[in-house]
Amino acid sequence: MKLYPVLRAVIRPLSLVYAGGSRARVWLYRRRFFRQHRLPQIVVSIGNLTVGGTGKTPMVLWITQRLLEERKRVGILTRGYAGFGKSKRRGKPELSDEVRLLQARTAGQAPIGAGANRRAEAMRMEKEDVEWLVLDDGFQHLALARDVDVVLIDATNPFGGGLLPTGRLREPLPALERADILVITRSASAPAIEEQLRRYSTAPIFYAQTHLQQILSIPDGRGTEKQLVVPGKTKFFTFCGIGNPAGFWSDLNKRWGFHLVGARAFRDHHAYTTYELRKMERQAQAAGAEALVCTEKDVFNLPPNTFETLPAYYCRIEMRLNDPHGFWRAILASVKRHHGAAR
Repeated sequence: MKLYPVLRAVIRPLSLVYAGGSRARVWLYRRRFFRQHRLPQIVVSIGNLTVGGTGKTPMVLWITQRLLEERKRVGILTRGYAGFGKSKRRGKPELSDEVRLLQARTAGQAPIGAGANRRAEAMRMEKEDVEWLVLDDGFQHLALARDVDVVLIDATNPFGGGLLPTGRLREPLPALERADILVITRSASAPAIEEQLRRYSTAPIFYAQTHLQQILSIPDGRGTEKQLVVPGKTKFFTFCGIGNPAGFWSDLNKRWGFHLVGARAFRDHHAYTTYELRKMERQAQAAGAEALVCTEKDVFNLPPNTFETLPAYYCRIEMRLNDPHGFWRAILASVKRHHGAAR
């Protein structure tokens, strides 16, 4: 979030008010003025301190898939975004892009509870014999107790340039003392960030990066078969409606070898219209693009028969940790420490 110096000076007092409110909220939960509900399931929370993408969804998938491999009965709790349970389309609740992505990637093996009342969703899952719950974006959701608090830190912008609304921080940095595990994403090593984190937390620190699994074609409505692309030999125009578009573009260009000739960012969870996509296609052609590329999440926000002239693809990614075995041991140790003590 970039602001002119004068504007930053004007709204900085609002950040101080926000910080005070955030600290007061945590204090009220700790003093039990606000009730924190403990669920019967083991709860693993995945969260962050900043607004925008830090890799929460890939991490939710990583942990869910690991639990499924160990034959655990696991479910996912998420807010659902975009007014789940409020917006209606053809008489049905409108699921968010992230929920639909999670459904597709878990292939129905992990039930998903989406809605503002995550406790109610968890109780519903208890009837399905779910033993473990992965709480998406849960660090600030203090109404639910958890057995593991995993906090993700984006190495490209670790501390967000200050608290909201001046910067991107959702809580003051001392909130990291609540974390059980810290994961620095988009980096294999960041000793300077580690040093700063150690001022606020003694939790074990791991590193993770998103790995490009596949480049998959987006159906064009005409049944046209798209040829397999080679990222470095094809000129791409990229677009996305996610929390951290710059991070995605950096991965495409610097880590995955895509030849980019242009880019366009939309707001997070943006529902694309045919008109703006046609306009973007013309923009891409003018830039010399031979194909379009977006994130997997964007696919769920595209209208049917999306593109007319350029082939379009999306990136399927997965999270890769520098020490997956150590990370899993840290999760189990936290579960043993918190889950057993609460019962």
